[in-house]
Amino acid sequence: MTPLFNEQTDKNEAVLNAIAHMPTQSLSTLMGSDFTLELTDIDFMRIAVLLAKKSYDEGGCPIGAVIIDNKTRNIVGKGHNTLIQEDHPYNHGETSAMRDAGRIDFSRTSLFTTLSPCDVCATLLYMRGVNRVVVGDITNASGNEALLRDKGVQVDILEDQQGISLYSQFRREKPDQDLEDWQGLSALCNHIIV
Repeated sequence: MTPLFNEQTDKNEAVLNAIAHMPTQSLSTLMGSDFTLELTDIDFMRIAVLLAKKSYDEGGCPIGAVIIDNKTRNIVGKGHNTLIQEDHPYNHGETSAMRDAGRIDFSRTSLFTTLSPCDVCATLLYMRGVNRVVVGDITNASGNEALLRDKGVQVDILEDQQGISLYSQFRREKPDQDLEDWQGLSALCNHIIV
């Protein structure tokens, strides 16, 4: 079966949105290797932002992540924050993408995340040996980039204005949900009591 997307395919928003929403295991039917090799870091970050938008549209925290194999540039995992949707305390964009990727050698991968990783995600990233982390928003949240670098992870900042605007809008609309996502229900309870 010939993949639908090849090197002549325009990498527009609709194409990247199809990639974001297609199950990772089925991407080879959609994307040929010639197309995949043409995808840039900006394209992968855009896919992560489209996943963040998916979470936002579902009522969740707008954070998305994409993991690629550094050599082939194939997407091996992707996900979005489902803290609210799945009532799960640590289903963040990064953890969701890593779960999607499964038990692989993460030292050969790059993870694109729409927001600076929280403490839990940063720890998971270096513990599993992710080679490179590309962060799309340090405007709304930052802090663990130095920790990751100290642990030997290459960290690049590739801010995406659409992702920054989306998270800023979410933070204004749902500050309690933002606080819970970063610090848990106890922080939210302490915040309300104070």
